[in-house]
Amino acid sequence: MKFSIVDKKIDDIKADLELIFVVDKNLKHKFIKDEKTFKFTNYKGDGVLLLSESKRVYVPLSKLGYDELRIASAKAYNAIKALNIKSIKLNSYVVKCQKLSFHAIVEGMLLGGYEFSKYKEKKETYSLKEVIFSSDEFNGEKIRPDDAKDGFLHGQIMANATNFTKDIVNEIPEIYTPLKMAQDAQNLAKELKNVTCKVHDEKFLAKEKMGAFLAVNRASIHPPRLIHLTYKPKSPKKRIVFVGKGLTYDSGGLSLKPADYMITMKADKSGAAAALGIIKGASELELPFEIHAILGATENMIGGNAYKPDDVLISRSGVSIEVRNTDAEGRLVLADCLSYAQDFKPDLLIDMATLTGACVVGLGEYTSAIMGNNEELKAQFKAKSAKSGELNTVLEFNPYLKELVKSQIADISNTASSRYGGAITAGIFLDKFIKDEYKDKWIHQDIAGPAYIEKAWGYNQAGASGAGVRMNLYYLQALAKEEK
Repeated sequence: MKFSIVDKKIDDIKADLELIFVVDKNLKHKFIKDEKTFKFTNYKGDGVLLLSESKRVYVPLSKLGYDELRIASAKAYNAIKALNIKSIKLNSYVVKCQKLSFHAIVEGMLLGGYEFSKYKEKKETYSLKEVIFSSDEFNGEKIRPDDAKDGFLHGQIMANATNFTKDIVNEIPEIYTPLKMAQDAQNLAKELKNVTCKVHDEKFLAKEKMGAFLAVNRASIHPPRLIHLTYKPKSPKKRIVFVGKGLTYDSGGLSLKPADYMITMKADKSGAAAALGIIKGASELELPFEIHAILGATENMIGGNAYKPDDVLISRSGVSIEVRNTDAEGRLVLADCLSYAQDFKPDLLIDMATLTGACVVGLGEYTSAIMGNNEELKAQFKAKSAKSGELNTVLEFNPYLKELVKSQIADISNTASSRYGGAITAGIFLDKFIKDEYKDKWIHQDIAGPAYIEKAWGYNQAGASGAGVRMNLYYLQALAKEEK
């Protein structure tokens, strides 16, 4: 879809349909043009109103805010996408930052317009190709065209990176194996500027003594892969390493999930998929950081060769792990991947995982958890990522919960002795594998809630949301501004 801005009044712009946002139900604003029709339809500004005669569509906007613009733009796109139109026009709506306002509208339309229809017999096609903005702004602010154009570009990059991630998460487990993830990573590296990819097989994992990672894979017919992408621009300011949980399918292993809990487990690769999306976005945004994405790709299946409750695994870092539940497998893969990631001496280390159902119970489906040892770093991440619209909250470690992951026969247990605080005890487990020199540089993100939801919400369709991609890219962009 093409986005552009012209220095004309809206009535002087040719387009097939005009989009008007009704801000806070204000039907008296100068942009509003169909007051007589409102009386006839009893329109109060609280729903979508499509007027075919005047070729206008009215869409409610609860207030001028970045995420509100995304939601309204997605709602607008979905209301008009099936119409036989090629172009729409709208006035400019600015919150505080012009660039980010246009960015948000573009994101909303592209995220809201995403569809995963690969396996449907009938695939819908739409004729809408162009969105034209007038320079006339809601509050009379003078529009800077360069800011608008930058907003269009960055909005498209971030939305496309997120939709790329959605495609991976939505893909079915029969197709999306660890080998497929490795292939996608290699293809991505070929397409992007300053990105390289290395794929390591099970022999490498054995050589690196990644006993926890290998144990999870043992019963699968699909071999594991440790995938390492690197984006390296000229003179990078920092080295940032993302680690992603890439369980391409999780049956629970011998601690088998109930049948209805197994549905949607294709989404257990969401952390690794998000890391791929971040690399894509970082390269296209030309961020000034060296960024690594380390993905632990495997299945967790059942069979005579499966690892078992009561096993003791030796991780790459030498920490021994008592297995009390084979469905707590993601943290085992991450333990070895985090150990490997620290070899690259990161200035910042971030892992992303659909790690615990407890996180969804505690925070609901729409919010990710942020954990770690550095209170200032967690607060900064939350503040700097806020404009992305991705919801997150900080969960605190404490010494009482640390007691729950102790083992009588090993250095640590892969599950806690209590069901309570499960999201935090999983984070505490990962903390065991973070070296002292990196403890204040590490953030753990549990994206189990928003990564995959079986109903539409906001500007997200049912299924994958690409959780973590925009949240981290907005954070990286904020860091980049500080480096200038």
